[in-house]
Amino acid sequence: MEFAYLPSPSRGVVDLGPIPLRGYAFCIIIGVFVAVWLGNKRWIARGGRPGTVADISVWAVPFGLVGGRLYHVITDYQLYFSDGRDWVDAFKIWEGGLGIWGAIAFGAVGAWIGCRRRGIPLPAWADALAPGIAVAQAIGRWGNWFNQELYGKKTDVPWALKITSAEDGRVPGTYHPTFLYESLWCIGVAVLVIWADRRFKLGHGRAFALYVASYCVGRFWIEYMRVDDAHEVLGLRLNNWTALLVFVLAVVYLVVSARTRPGREEIVEPGAAEEKQLAGSDDADSGAAEADGTGAGDEEPADAEPGGDTKTTSLTKSKGATAEKG
Repeated sequence: MEFAYLPSPSRGVVDLGPIPLRGYAFCIIIGVFVAVWLGNKRWIARGGRPGTVADISVWAVPFGLVGGRLYHVITDYQLYFSDGRDWVDAFKIWEGGLGIWGAIAFGAVGAWIGCRRRGIPLPAWADALAPGIAVAQAIGRWGNWFNQELYGKKTDVPWALKITSAEDGRVPGTYHPTFLYESLWCIGVAVLVIWADRRFKLGHGRAFALYVASYCVGRFWIEYMRVDDAHEVLGLRLNNWTALLVFVLAVVYLVVSARTRPGREEIVEPGAAEEKQLAGSDDADSGAAEADGTGAGDEEPADAEPGGDTKTTSLTKSKGATAEKG
């Protein structure tokens, strides 16, 4: 008997008049906005200009979406190019299907282009954005809940996910909510990166590498729980091997980077520090002038004698002019 479970939405789309709002796309969009917002705060704290993270994200996000979709379509090509399938569905990104590995790889290419155009070091920008990416993933995973997909093995735990759809080979029942596990794990990864960055002053891409390594640890065991069809190599799902490989690369980068480039970048955006100093000096000068009681409207008249009475001087000049006329 089922006493408790996590229900699935009956529909993955809400119609706002003539506009269909798909839950999967909505989660992706919200995740992007949160990542940019948090990344901007961290970038400013590192000494960068406000808005730079958003400007570079204009390059990174489209590249990331394309890369994520390509990875999904290539690794699950049977869903789009086997008998009875329509290859046009490969372009329907709103129906679900983004591979984080491809999204990060292609997104990094887009970010590199944006950083190069602004004269900004890509590792520093990636460090600022790393926790935001983890939070964006946590939000994006709820898109799988809307689509009733990517769940784990059958279970009767109180937090089990109840699947009601029988489409595309689904079997109604209660399953491990792997989307929820990964969402919570990503929140933990974001907290870990923020703490480690404050504690150890991570720089030169090490905060981003820590995010990648810690995410891969969680993704490995969560991927192992999933029951959706996937290609396997030596008994492990393809994404397990990918997580293992990327984890090793991230750890190697952490170690090598810490030895060859210790510390953190002093300048992350050329000219930003000078602008802040100039703005600070202007504010200080303005405050000093207000404290002294002087300002643009408090200047002495040019004809006033130093320390003299302006009213008396003007009266003297007026009498002199009258005498000349007489």
